[in-house]
Amino acid sequence: MTIREQQEQLELQILSPYACPNAGHAKRERPEMPCPYRTAFQRDRDRILHCNSFRRLKRKTQVFLSPVGDHYRTRLTHTLEVAQIARTISRALRFNEDLTEAIALGHDLGHSPFGHSGEAILNRICPHGYRHYEQSLRVVERLEKGGAGLNLTEEVRDGILCHTNRIAATKEGNVVRVADRIAYMNHDIEDAIRAEILRKEDLPTDVTEILGNTKTKRITTLVGAVVAHGPEKIGMAPEIQAMHDKLHTFLFDRVYYNPIAKQEEHKAELLIETLYRYFISHPDALPEEYQKIAQQEDIDRAVCDYISGMSDGYAVDLYTELFIPKGWRSSASPIS
Repeated sequence: MTIREQQEQLELQILSPYACPNAGHAKRERPEMPCPYRTAFQRDRDRILHCNSFRRLKRKTQVFLSPVGDHYRTRLTHTLEVAQIARTISRALRFNEDLTEAIALGHDLGHSPFGHSGEAILNRICPHGYRHYEQSLRVVERLEKGGAGLNLTEEVRDGILCHTNRIAATKEGNVVRVADRIAYMNHDIEDAIRAEILRKEDLPTDVTEILGNTKTKRITTLVGAVVAHGPEKIGMAPEIQAMHDKLHTFLFDRVYYNPIAKQEEHKAELLIETLYRYFISHPDALPEEYQKIAQQEDIDRAVCDYISGMSDGYAVDLYTELFIPKGWRSSASPIS
């Protein structure tokens, strides 16, 4: 019996009846020889961790565009925080921690540059529309590895697609959906305080009394509430859920729609739309892999794939290269 087979048998002994074990699940569109050491969900996690799209998350915006300072979240640090919270919940409920981690690490692979402002402009100008959770699925199915995709298991792909506003087919997928919100609400509060657009005292008093007055206490309370709710249906007790929802609404009012947080968004939207129109008009300027997508599908699909995969910095550099005269970018002597 291989190490992988031993792990699969152990899962059947220790996981909750509500969990998704590898045995009897973990099917791929293209069958592969099993790994002697890793289960299928562990291989999925590793494939995501090593793919190009995952590495680009380190230079993609979470909330604040081009923040000054090393401690603001990026899409990558957000992803790691989601994975940590989701794994804690899954471990406590005896779900499949490897499946949970794979979904969490892959859930934002298709996020656009410049955060949700980038998502909004691509959704407006692309005839196909654009939603980051659908693009994340497209990344792992179609775009990675030169168009071959990562050939992930059905359960991981379902969890990635459903992480925002759908019910996943597995409990592990639904844990990631809850963990995603727990993570971003609490780290966005911390970033907003650091950016001085929010004070700790501004948080609703009834929320802090029940959930806690620090990030650690709030995450502990919310994670504990999910665990206490049990494995049958992922959720929280009504009084905790009510405070969670109130905090979410507060953040939209005070942070996500705050003029300071959004002050650079119109520039990002203009940049993305300008790049989009340029490549629609100049398809030969697309990298070869995206020219193939244009031929196989259509030019809008190819351009959206290309731009949505860019990091913030790459998009700015490309815009500068295409549209800013080089003389303007060189150092010039001051006018005397």
